[in-house]
Amino acid sequence: MTRAPDPLAARGAPPAPTPAPAPAPPLAMLAELTHRCPLACPYCSNPLELTARAGELSTLQWARIFEEAAALGVLQLHLSGGEPLARRDLEELVRAARGADLYTNLITSGIGLTERRLDALEAAGLDHAQLSLQGVDAASADEIGGYRGGYVRKRQAAAWIVQRGVPLTLNAVMHRRNLDRLEETIALAETMGARRLEVATVQFHGWAAKNRGALMPTRDQARRAGEVVAAARRRLAGRLVIDYVPADHHADYPKACMGGWGSTGLNVTPDGTVLPCHAAQSIPGLVFDNAAQRPLARIWREGAAFRAYRGDDWMQEPCRSCDRKGRDFGGCRCQAMALTGDPAATDPVCVKSPHRAALVAAAERDAHDAAATLTWRAAAS
Repeated sequence: MTRAPDPLAARGAPPAPTPAPAPAPPLAMLAELTHRCPLACPYCSNPLELTARAGELSTLQWARIFEEAAALGVLQLHLSGGEPLARRDLEELVRAARGADLYTNLITSGIGLTERRLDALEAAGLDHAQLSLQGVDAASADEIGGYRGGYVRKRQAAAWIVQRGVPLTLNAVMHRRNLDRLEETIALAETMGARRLEVATVQFHGWAAKNRGALMPTRDQARRAGEVVAAARRRLAGRLVIDYVPADHHADYPKACMGGWGSTGLNVTPDGTVLPCHAAQSIPGLVFDNAAQRPLARIWREGAAFRAYRGDDWMQEPCRSCDRKGRDFGGCRCQAMALTGDPAATDPVCVKSPHRAALVAAAERDAHDAAATLTWRAAAS
């Protein structure tokens, strides 16, 4: 049977657009179980308006989302917050994740962890623990964390984790106030028996953006940190893996944020809102779906927020014609929004960005702001 000609095509109208190919499945999901937290870190990247306990998803809702994530193709589940230990059902959530055949990583401050609870979490199927580290001694760590006695509790929590053979990663957020002690931080990770250390220079989202003047590292600190990490990687090869997030305000090119928007991972907030990245809600105009109301697979494949900056059709120049666009994907959309007011702009970190000069000037000014003081985020409960 001969198909009738398309009357619109006969009048010269453009053909219907070819549907975009389905995205590859995400490898990892960050489940922000709660915003409640005993710490008050001034670099916290959680939103300024935190979700209250009454707005958190239930145990059953999270369990269903874990099953949907596994069916979608997610392999790694990061249980985060806030402080996930604040959830009394954390053991049940770990058990549900294991039942869905997900690799589970607990991201915790260690505050509130007991031997009994750690045993219960391990029995439920916990695969890995990631412990935050605010400093290399009690004075510095407790000051930044805003919790007296926190450092001692972290050391104890790390010892319990290592004693049980649970792989331990330490996440050390570095900034102007502690970057000169990076070698001590690496030595502490060795002492604590960590298998991996994340040296993460502060990213200026959420509360951290309010503390730029007190936290922005200097260019010399950033250069020296790169040298320290390189030397430590050579010395500790085979013993300690060191991941490094450099100070991007002092870099020539931006980091490949999230491995490309909507390409490798997704975040679910305490109330079920699904985000392409942790700070995506800072971009006005994006519409976010909720996993309590829509299947996770449909959100990943069809959600407007995920499609907004997926691929490279959205890119402006110089990104659109740049040979690096498949490596750094235009950089961070949230940073572009914060610094230029346009989330589609080239990340100002890039030397090819027309906003680069303003970023460098602001970073230099912030890095040498001797009068800046820290503003601590209120501990969420």
